[in-house]
Amino acid sequence: MRVNEETVLVGEKVVLVPYRPEHVPKYHSWMQDEELRRLTASEPLSLKEEYEMQQKWQLDEDKLTFIILSKLESADLSAGELVPPSDSRIALLPMVGDVNVFLHGTRQFLKEGHQVKEDHDMVNDEQDDFEAEVEIMVAEPAHRRHGLAYEALQLMLGYATGTPELFNDERHYSSPLRLPSRSLMTKITESNVPSINLFKKLGFKITKTVPVFEEVEMRWRDDLSQQYDSPDANTNHIYESCLLIPCWRQKH
Repeated sequence: MRVNEETVLVGEKVVLVPYRPEHVPKYHSWMQDEELRRLTASEPLSLKEEYEMQQKWQLDEDKLTFIILSKLESADLSAGELVPPSDSRIALLPMVGDVNVFLHGTRQFLKEGHQVKEDHDMVNDEQDDFEAEVEIMVAEPAHRRHGLAYEALQLMLGYATGTPELFNDERHYSSPLRLPSRSLMTKITESNVPSINLFKKLGFKITKTVPVFEEVEMRWRDDLSQQYDSPDANTNHIYESCLLIPCWRQKH
């Protein structure tokens, strides 16, 4: 997606950067792992095909993607600091995963320059038809269970909606999208309790079960967001969403 191609989100533990060509070799190496391919329902791609996929995603207006970089071993960047993707300090940070929002349905109300005003008593038909599906992966085993997934989701959701306070985050970045928070949803394997708990901490609630796929559907609900206000490092999982459904490498 072009709207975030020059955007960097800096947290306490992670830095989110747009998916660029320099990230492709590392991502390609992750996808050589059979277990990761299984969890992401991905087919193996050649390095050339991976570069082509990156270019396609950069232009796709239905896919908002950030690469997750870890700050666990570096404190050179301050949380909330405004930096360009070309900042030399970013190049020193290890790439550990990605976080995505896929946009489905009518988006006429998300015209550039138009701010979405959420009315909890009356949601118009266009917003009712719109969904923003959230997915996150921490691919590097050494960087799991350190709270990186929680903060990456905080940053992504705050940026995508323009309302970071709804996700227990005080940082604020200008949002070109301002997605309605009630459009946020995710799909998780029903046995993946750590991932379900992770999304609950951010205000999501199980709204649907799909026995045939052994998964649950969770949606953000404002009446629950304040019940979960502290991350638990033990709730981070290899893939916090999209365990048994096609992931972004196959969502063309």
